[in-house]
Amino acid sequence: MAVLLVTNDDGVHAPGLAALAEALAELGEVWVVAPEREQSACGHALTLHRPLRAQPAGERRFAVNGTPSDCVNMAVLGFLPERPVLVASGINHGSNLGDDVTYSGTVSAAMEGTLLGVPSIAVSLAEGGDLADAARVARLIATRVLVGGLPPKTLLNVNVPPTAPAGIRFTRLGHRVYSGKVVEQVDPRGRTHYWIGGGAPTWEALESTDMGAVHEGHVAVTPLHLDLTNHRALAAMHEWSPALTAQLRGERGTASRRRPPKA
Repeated sequence: MAVLLVTNDDGVHAPGLAALAEALAELGEVWVVAPEREQSACGHALTLHRPLRAQPAGERRFAVNGTPSDCVNMAVLGFLPERPVLVASGINHGSNLGDDVTYSGTVSAAMEGTLLGVPSIAVSLAEGGDLADAARVARLIATRVLVGGLPPKTLLNVNVPPTAPAGIRFTRLGHRVYSGKVVEQVDPRGRTHYWIGGGAPTWEALESTDMGAVHEGHVAVTPLHLDLTNHRALAAMHEWSPALTAQLRGERGTASRRRPPKA
């Protein structure tokens, strides 16, 4: 039976993790390797300065003292009995829409799986939504990925609305703008501290975006590509190269003439 890896960023005891593992159990042998505690908004961090430990937390279930990306890296590169055919991250408590994907530990776990060559999905549920709805969606998407695969360097970011889904839409990422993002406060000892994320977000045009789909009661499925190169800009910037190279050589020659002779 094929091995499936399930992880998250809400921690090994999160209800969403249990719901996702149960939903995928009919598709293969599910192994859970997840952070021992919440790691929300940790991004794509890897732990390199200390050893990682995996503590048993049930049958084929382990708690790791690291990030979601750590969990996927460990699991795919040798911790599991065989290489998984799918990485599923979630079900996250709260949406991961638009620019949130750059911060999300949930999405980053799927990114790590993709970088390691394993088809990967990230599943998030808007606050107030039903885990049962999200679990059904996750099983549908996972089944399709297992059958048809995904393009190279591509993962699926799935967001389930807070109401019973009216359907499934394939979308692009939206763009979020914050106002009043940093809140300054003073503690009882008179020391200033700051909270990030204090402002309410506004969204740009919602048409065809993940945020627009969720706002209208649909599941948003966004294919994310890990090649971050702006190829159009790269083509335009090739013409910068000769002038910049000439300037660099000129400055290097000037610096060489200014360098004092060795004693």
